[in-house]
Amino acid sequence: MLNKIWAGLIIISIIFSLASDINDEWSNPYHNGKTYSLAYQTSETRQDIRIIYNQKIIPAQITEGGTYASIIIDVNQDLPAQWQDIAALQSSNNKDQLRARLITHHQINNTIEFTLPEVHWIKLRAISQAAFDMADFAVKLAIGLAGIMALWLGLMQIAEKSGLILILVRRVRPLLHWLFPDIPKDHPALGSISLNLTANILGLGNAATPLGIKAMQQLQELNDKKDRASHSMCMFLALNTSSVQLLPPVTLIALMGTQVSELMVPIILATTASTAAAIITAKAYARWGSK
Repeated sequence: MLNKIWAGLIIISIIFSLASDINDEWSNPYHNGKTYSLAYQTSETRQDIRIIYNQKIIPAQITEGGTYASIIIDVNQDLPAQWQDIAALQSSNNKDQLRARLITHHQINNTIEFTLPEVHWIKLRAISQAAFDMADFAVKLAIGLAGIMALWLGLMQIAEKSGLILILVRRVRPLLHWLFPDIPKDHPALGSISLNLTANILGLGNAATPLGIKAMQQLQELNDKKDRASHSMCMFLALNTSSVQLLPPVTLIALMGTQVSELMVPIILATTASTAAAIITAKAYARWGSK
């Protein structure tokens, strides 16, 4: 069902983007094909000029290499807003320069004619680029998680056979029994849940993912109705989504460094409130929502 929803959203986004691009092709908001005939001022060299446009002086450079002569304009805040938009949407990978095509160059009366890069099919290009970016991200994430899952599942097997999980479960059994009354005592799922919640609380990020997947598999084994989530599964998902964070996430520490210490108290307060709200909601649904 979820795959059908995602497929529907993708199809709808493509239809809307196609309609928007067709409208842009019809209205031509970026003036594709327009020839600009502007005056310019000479500089110390023949290539360096200053174009006069709407009472603004725009530094540029004429290059004659390649298949045609070009005018190179550095992109900055002094450029007209429309030219900045064209520079950001141009097909060239270098967005810091606006490369216009030189048509004629009259050195006698100091006028120059050129056309700016044409902009077509913006929305469809953006969707295509986003698809490639997310595909690249998905492959990197899958490869990264494979190693993490192998490591933590191996450590979990060691902890289980050494009795560490049983000790941990016994310490937090009263709380776990209140949160997950449907799980039998000393069931392996309690150990997976305990380790997963501990990893989340300590801000270990992806390290909690394999433990959470293992816990969900074990909870599904206890589930009588395989086609719907049990109350324990809903509670576990709610706790994962809103987990208390005693330490900032590893990714946040990597981005902010020592400055993350300023956020520790707000993070603890916010995640404590979110966890309390999640527990209350899951308990209320388990009691009244399924009736």
